[in-house]
Amino acid sequence: MNMQKKLLAWMMVGALAAGSMPAIAGQNDEPQAGAMVVDLVIARPVGLVATVIGSVAFVVSLPFSALGGNVDQAAESLVMGPARTTFVRCLGCANQGKRLKSASE
Repeated sequence: MNMQKKLLAWMMVGALAAGSMPAIAGQNDEPQAGAMVVDLVIARPVGLVATVIGSVAFVVSLPFSALGGNVDQAAESLVMGPARTTFVRCLGCANQGKRLKSASE
């Protein structure tokens, strides 16, 4: 039980650190080395856990969402949002989505 409390505490620290990613990344969307390391070590694993937990919550809530008519909103909030942040966002970037090269690069 003590190990579970430590794991939960580290996950909370990771979630708080992931929330500060835009501050670490700086004002522009050009990823810095420090932001990439924090993203790789903390934010991506936390995002993966959030995607798995959100998927389970979505399946459990599916009958209620279907009755309420908001299956699309539940899927976006619980599964697609965390998955997009985890798998599509470029490493170290603060904004979601792939980083597109500009004409000057």
